[in-house]
Amino acid sequence: MTTAFPRADRRISPVFLALVAVMGVSAWAVWSRQIAASTGFAVFLFVVSGWVVSLCLHEYAHARTALHSGDLSVGDKGYLTLNPLKYTHALLSIILPVIFVIMGGIGLPGGAVFIERGRIKGRWRHSLISAAGPLTNVLFAIVMTAPFWLKQMSGVPDPFRYALAFLALLQVTAAILNFLPVPGLDGYGVIEPWLPHGFRRQVEPFAPFGLLAVFGLLWVPEINHVFFSAVDAILRGMGISNWDTYWGQEYFRFWQGEPQVPPVGGLF
Repeated sequence: MTTAFPRADRRISPVFLALVAVMGVSAWAVWSRQIAASTGFAVFLFVVSGWVVSLCLHEYAHARTALHSGDLSVGDKGYLTLNPLKYTHALLSIILPVIFVIMGGIGLPGGAVFIERGRIKGRWRHSLISAAGPLTNVLFAIVMTAPFWLKQMSGVPDPFRYALAFLALLQVTAAILNFLPVPGLDGYGVIEPWLPHGFRRQVEPFAPFGLLAVFGLLWVPEINHVFFSAVDAILRGMGISNWDTYWGQEYFRFWQGEPQVPPVGGLF
């Protein structure tokens, strides 16, 4: 089937292009340290803009997969433009996830696209639509960590190294959280088509609270320890140490002042 959308429904949003520009300029500022007195602020801009860009790509992946699975309404809703303001409420989709990044260094899933599931036939397609978003976070994390696991970090300025590591940490946490089989998260969306209809009906009312429940559990010290131990293990496999992510978060919190990084690094 050939699908045609008005040009406005498929061109990249200027808002997304502006985010990419901010990410690029702030990355250059961190790398070159042209604004050395505000390196932390440049790291903050780089990480936040990079996080919102990844959120847009996450939701775009859902929408694009839904489009090719039969839901043509995603074009009319503006989901194919990569405009973050199209992915539900700006407060819930953008502002709150950024606040959670600031509070705890957790990549909280924030956006959402409304898929007209009745247009889509086949359980595999429904599962793939749900999986497409977090798989984008996985891909984003692989790209962000490529210089580490390819052993190409020689000569990279330390602030840029740390910023890249912290952004990668957010992607890994987002991917793990999204893949949890909890109602309201993408992981549950992957398995939902395969569950008995009666069970799905019983669970459905709890979906709006699934993410809040998960985030609340992460404040339990024992659960938090297990979660971040898993995150750290994945990052170590990608060549990123606790040292890298710790100082990345310290630079990110620019309002605390410029961090004084010891001259010799090491694992915590």
